Amino acid sequence: MKESVKKSLNWSLIIAAVTLVLAAIFSVVSTAVLSGVNWGIGMVIVLLIVLLGVLSDTIGVAATAANERPFHAMAAEKLPGARHAVLITRNADRFSNFTNDVIGDIAGIISGTASAYVVLQLALQMGHTDGSSVQFGISILFTSIVAALTVGGKSVGKTIAITFSTEIIYQVGRLFYLIEVKLKITIFKGKKRKKKNTNNNKRK
Repeated sequence: MKESVKKSLNWSLIIAAVTLVLAAIFSVVSTAVLSGVNWGIGMVIVLLIVLLGVLSDTIGVAATAANERPFHAMAAEKLPGARHAVLITRNADRFSNFTNDVIGDIAGIISGTASAYVVLQLALQMGHTDGSSVQFGISILFTSIVAALTVGGKSVGKTIAITFSTEIIYQVGRLFYLIEVKLKITIFKGKKRKKKNTNNNKRK
């Protein structure tokens, strides 16, 4: 088996495991938050989940569109987050895979589940039983709105990501820098270049 294929399979297995864990966490949290709230607050929560999916997709596209060179100049000036921005662009394929496919897709699935809960709450509050034509109509309307906001938001996000890719990735780099400094959590591990032993070379 080729090394590139082996690395790809390993990465796919890691992403699948991470997705499983994150999906379970998102599902539990969203269900716990939605339990006991009225349909109005539930709708706001659904919109926040949609916004999360749009933002993650925008960041992922920005990572693939960004050029590494400006961040090297920023790193030379020792700007906080510049080194992390370099590592993001250097690992753009995996980074965008995580933000777009993992976070984005999970947000899409959870927003769908949350939408169904909000529709049920709204229908019950209006005095309609489960399976009524009114609930069916509300479900179609609300699902259509959520889908339109998701697709439309991601479309606008892609345009913004391509236009302002450097600014977006630098801000993400700054966030990673703060996480590393304040919480002591290393997100990216940059490979240090090995220094050549100049003394041994001179002796030869």
